[in-house]
Amino acid sequence: MAEPPPDITPTEAAASAPVQARTDRSPWNWLLIIPIVVPLTTPLFNHDDPRLLGFPVFYWLQLAFIILGVSTTTLVYRMSGRGERR
Repeated sequence: MAEPPPDITPTEAAASAPVQARTDRSPWNWLLIIPIVVPLTTPLFNHDDPRLLGFPVFYWLQLAFIILGVSTTTLVYRMSGRGERR
C-alpha cells in the first residue's frame, strides 16, 4: 500500500479515501431474530411434561434452541453469499 505524501496527515488521508457501500445488508439477516425470540417465549418450556429420556422439557428444549440457533446462523451465512469460497 502506498504511503500518503508527507504533507497530508493520516486523518486527512482517511477522510479523502473513497467510502465503500456496506455489503452485509441482506434480507436473510432477518432470520437471525428467530433464535433470539423463540427462547424468550416461556410458555414453550414452562411445564414439566413431556419428558425425554427422563429429562424435563426445560432441559432438552434448551438443546433444541442451540440446534435452532446454529442451523439458522448457518443458513443465513450460506444464503447471504458469504459462504462462497473465493
